[in-house]
Amino acid sequence: MTMNETLLDIRGLKVGFPTPDGLVRASDTTDLKIYFRETLGLIGETGSGKTVLGMAILRLLQPNTVIEGEIRYRGRDLLSLPGEEMRKIRGKEIGIVLQNSGTSLNPVYTVGDQIAEAVTLHQGLKGSRAQHRAVELLDDVRIADPARMARGYPHQFSGGMRERALIAMALACSPSLLIADEPTKGLDAVTKREIIDLFREVNRDRSVLFITHDIEAARSLTTRVAVMYAGEIVEVGGTGEVLSDPAHPYTRGLLASLPERGMQPIPGSA
Repeated sequence: MTMNETLLDIRGLKVGFPTPDGLVRASDTTDLKIYFRETLGLIGETGSGKTVLGMAILRLLQPNTVIEGEIRYRGRDLLSLPGEEMRKIRGKEIGIVLQNSGTSLNPVYTVGDQIAEAVTLHQGLKGSRAQHRAVELLDDVRIADPARMARGYPHQFSGGMRERALIAMALACSPSLLIADEPTKGLDAVTKREIIDLFREVNRDRSVLFITHDIEAARSLTTRVAVMYAGEIVEVGGTGEVLSDPAHPYTRGLLASLPERGMQPIPGSA
């Protein structure tokens, strides 16, 4: 598969959540392509539907969620696959780095044990072999003294180290597509740059969907960006083009609202 071939093709995706007052749309008629070995940024305000889109790809939304459209991965519609087939793809071919590293790791198990569990589940390695692979993965994501840190618990890790551990867990099966949901959120500037550099290395062998509200992180890492507003993709294009000369009014407002530009408000009401 070459770099300009489509790995994931989302067509007419609609996601709705039933409420006593009717169906609330979180994603509305979304079309999006992710190409082989590209890093695509999905940007927008908090609550715009970015995380919902990522979870829909993996079919991790609540069972009563109403989903329409197609999500084609290597030509197969993920939404129509039997549950067992989807479980084989989830984690093994499509990995995810969940938002909020502080709650995504189990506090009562060591970080090494949690990564080893993912290795056992998807690679079939057990015991000392799984533990050894967990240490290798921690080393791959640049955690110093990985053998010692593998014996540590999440509360003993800094925010940046927990984020690295989640990335290591997601990479346990060398997925073709990695979905990263706000991986730089809450990190200081130095740690944020280190995580972005790590994703550059990750992207050499796979595609990455980089979900973020951090415009500068998207600018420095991604090759294309898709802008999401109120559940819709309103603009897609090369990162430099979209962020320097946006075509959609919302994108212009989003960029104008950045702190370094004086915090201009985006017109509209909730």
